[in-house]
Amino acid sequence: MPKLLLTVPEAAKALAISRSKLYELLASGAIRSVRIDGARRIPLNALNDYVNTLMEEAA
Repeated sequence: MPKLLLTVPEAAKALAISRSKLYELLASGAIRSVRIDGARRIPLNALNDYVNTLMEEAA
């Protein structure tokens, strides 16, 4: 079964960006995330949504 939620380092690696840049995107609301017992997790579909938004803006 594929992962539904990624850690911050996993999500940053998937997007090929730094952890600090990912935290900036999370803080701005560009990428959605959830907290589970204090741990930040990023839904896989939130990364797909973000990339799709970038693609639409570039077109």
